[in-house]
Amino acid sequence: MLTLVIYDITDDELRNKVADFLKLKGLKRIQKSAFLGDLTYSERVNLEAGIRHLIKDAKANVQIYPLTPASYSQRIVIGVELSYEDEEYLV
Repeated sequence: MLTLVIYDITDDELRNKVADFLKLKGLKRIQKSAFLGDLTYSERVNLEAGIRHLIKDAKANVQIYPLTPASYSQRIVIGVELSYEDEEYLV
């Protein structure tokens, strides 16, 4: 199932660790603080556990949304599509 992960993390080092973890899990950055990927239920559970471990008691907010293909196909994109693949770290 498509999985959208968005986050608001103030600590630069932790934010980069979370982004690296999401990339490692096969998700693609679609905005500076948003990743999207196709995950099985067990992969999503593993992703959630990994993020919980990474952020522990930090001042951070991470949200994970399972998306059906129908809901994803109804998304509205306004503006140009930007590529974040070449950026090593984003602050």
